[in-house]
Amino acid sequence: MGERDRLRDYHGKRDFDRTGEPRGSGAEPGGRPRFVVQIHDASTMHFDFRLQVGDVLRSWSVPKGPSADPRDRRLAIPTEDHPLEYEEFEGVIPHGEYGGGTVIVWDHGTYEPLSHDRRGRPVGFGESLERGHATFRLHGSKLHGEYALTRFRGEEAWLLVRAAKGGSGGRGTPDPRRARSARSGRTLAQVAARDGTA
Repeated sequence: MGERDRLRDYHGKRDFDRTGEPRGSGAEPGGRPRFVVQIHDASTMHFDFRLQVGDVLRSWSVPKGPSADPRDRRLAIPTEDHPLEYEEFEGVIPHGEYGGGTVIVWDHGTYEPLSHDRRGRPVGFGESLERGHATFRLHGSKLHGEYALTRFRGEEAWLLVRAAKGGSGGRGTPDPRRARSARSGRTLAQVAARDGTA
């Protein structure tokens, strides 16, 4: 399935004459796969967790945000695939547009797929997600270490958990209203003030 087909839902929910979100220009994936965690002050504040899989960002809404503490099990609800360019998106989505509200890039970086089968052979990351369990190591400016996504309720719900390997519990999720962008250093309020109220 090509990028155009994978992004059909994404395009169908947006009017690109009104929103500054990227349309997706068919950027070629290269190098290590990327990840981004965005804070989205929409009708309900949440974090969006996105992992590059091929030519799109597979996406989950994580209401409480990812945590560096292995004791925290975070609900992750799948959303539509996003274009690779969305990794850089920070700004205000107008009211009346799908997902209206302010967005900042809380963290971004690369990740290493770690999934394997019962014999220890590597499994492609897309395939491991289809099977319902994927492990990976994040190399971000804020999130580091091994995480897992596990499907537990059909297609509608996953758990995002940090592995306990490599040390004791880390810090939990920050207060999203005080958190600063890894790209610009700005808070949600500062982005909203500069780019116009959502």
